Amino acid sequence: MLKALNQWCFPAGTSLEDVFSISQEAGFTAVELNLNDDGDVGLTMQTTDEEALEIKAMAESYGLKLRSLSTALLWKYPLCAEDAEVRAKGSAVVQKQIELASVMGMDTILVVPGAVTDAVPYDACYERSQEMLKPLLKIAEEKDVFIGIENVWNKFLMSPLELARYVDELDSPKAAVYFDVGNVLQFGFPEQWIRILGSRIAKIHVKDFKTSTGNITGFVSLLSGDVNWKAVAQAMKDIGYDDVLTAELSPYALSPKALPEDTSRHMDYIMNSVNE
Repeated sequence: MLKALNQWCFPAGTSLEDVFSISQEAGFTAVELNLNDDGDVGLTMQTTDEEALEIKAMAESYGLKLRSLSTALLWKYPLCAEDAEVRAKGSAVVQKQIELASVMGMDTILVVPGAVTDAVPYDACYERSQEMLKPLLKIAEEKDVFIGIENVWNKFLMSPLELARYVDELDSPKAAVYFDVGNVLQFGFPEQWIRILGSRIAKIHVKDFKTSTGNITGFVSLLSGDVNWKAVAQAMKDIGYDDVLTAELSPYALSPKALPEDTSRHMDYIMNSVNE
């Protein structure tokens, strides 16, 4: 199993060379990059194929694999938006993710399908996002890239049964789940989600959460929250998951190196806990 860090684990503005070198030093074997706003560090909507290949070569020079691509741009341009122009911009973001992933040899992109709000009813979020995803999945099939639907705090796809149904209804071999362990802890048990979603899971994010906090500030470093990591590791083993575990955590204020070092040790424990 590959052990990865998301680019968001580093302070904003950290160069990709520092992201890669620090990740390597901390013992990681992969890094998850993000598709960012224009002018930001790393991959953007303006990144050319040549530039993307240069970034891939840089990662490889540090012995790191690039297996997945995330983005926060779909919060800005949700696929479920009432405004058709906003939905179109979101579609362009996903298409760029697919194209970059294909060029760089990544097999999965992370997609947040939308969010339920007072202006976007649950059923509209469901229907619009699926409508937008179906043509994108045709492109994903051509490029051999999974679209991994992530479970996030978006008041949407609130159970593993619904998430499984949502993905199955997309009716594509490239429709998958990007499962986030910490995101379900406030209202469910991640080990149950993993078993129910099963082979639909393309990639997994790990972070921890303290349920007593009950809000966004409850997300904490691995092993310091309420996730039953031994049960999660057993569930991953039970479904045969042996791909990438990617930590998605906020950087420490004091040192950009401290979080990767701590997280690497924590992830070793998680991956080995099923054998204890």
